[in-house]
Amino acid sequence: MLVEVEDKVVSTQIFERKFVCDLSACKGACCIEGDAGAPLTLEEVDILEDSLDAIKPFMRKEGLEVIEKEGVFYMDQDNEPVTSLVNDAECAFVYFDDNGITKCSVEQAYLDGKTNFKKPISCHLYPIRVKQYPDFMALNYDVWKICSDACVLGEKLSVPVFHFLKEPLIRAFGEGFFKELELVSEELKKR
Repeated sequence: MLVEVEDKVVSTQIFERKFVCDLSACKGACCIEGDAGAPLTLEEVDILEDSLDAIKPFMRKEGLEVIEKEGVFYMDQDNEPVTSLVNDAECAFVYFDDNGITKCSVEQAYLDGKTNFKKPISCHLYPIRVKQYPDFMALNYDVWKICSDACVLGEKLSVPVFHFLKEPLIRAFGEGFFKELELVSEELKKR
């Protein structure tokens, strides 16, 4: 089912489904699997290019080599910019911590105060995927097998997708939009 919130069409699955990332279980597989890099806006491409010197110290050699050769992005099959990939698999900005968990060098540069860009909004909003159509924007819940542990943990903790993603939803669409989501959630519970 879909609901309209402000000028966006939103899948009710973001209210109904439960989700909390469980990095100890999945090891950050969403950053190393898939059929393309992480979706980027053109503004984010510029930010990544401008912030690259601050991000590089956190990157792996393989990622640096790809970025040096191909740049921070490429155009995917839909002619949309996405992050460059190492071996057509993991995001070029990936590194691994001591526990083998995938981490983001862009986010690490942000956490260390080297840049004011946290990470691409598509990464921050996942498992919500945003699609711009000519007349509206759609927000959908993306089902991906590698996130099954996140669904289990979300059910255990009873955290709806949109609550888990409060910070990125506010970052992307503002506080007022998130408050509207909370009102819609309450209405849906009454039905």
